[in-house]
Amino acid sequence: QVQLVESGGGLVQAGGSLTLSCVASELTFDHVVMGWFRQAPGKEREFVAGVDWSGGGTSYADAVKTRFTISRDPAKNTVTLQMSSLEPEDTAVYYCAAASRYYIPTSEAAYDYWGQGTQVTVSS
Repeated sequence: QVQLVESGGGLVQAGGSLTLSCVASELTFDHVVMGWFRQAPGKEREFVAGVDWSGGGTSYADAVKTRFTISRDPAKNTVTLQMSSLEPEDTAVYYCAAASRYYIPTSEAAYDYWGQGTQVTVSS
C-alpha cells in the first residue's frame, strides 16, 4: 500500500513563497504519475500540477503555471511543489496524489493514492 506524506504547508504573506514536499513509501507500480491538488473551503478539489515520474514531463493548471514548479527526485521518492508569488486565492489544503497512467491526469478520479493534505494559508 502506497503511503504519501506531505509537508511544508504554513502561513505566508501574499507575494511570498512556499515549498511543499511529498514523500512516497514506495512507487513500484508502472507508469507512475505524481500530482498536486488543492481544495479551498467550500470548493471542489482541483488539479494544480503533475509530473511524469520516469520522463519528468509536467503539467500545470492555468492559474498556477507561471508561479508554481513541480519536480521529482526518484532517488528519494519525493515530489516537490515550489510556489511563488502566492495569492490569497491559493489558500487551500494541498494534497499529493499518485496514479498509474501514460499521461498526466487532471481528474482526481484517476489518482489511486492520496496524502492527508497540508494547509497553505496566504494572507493579504
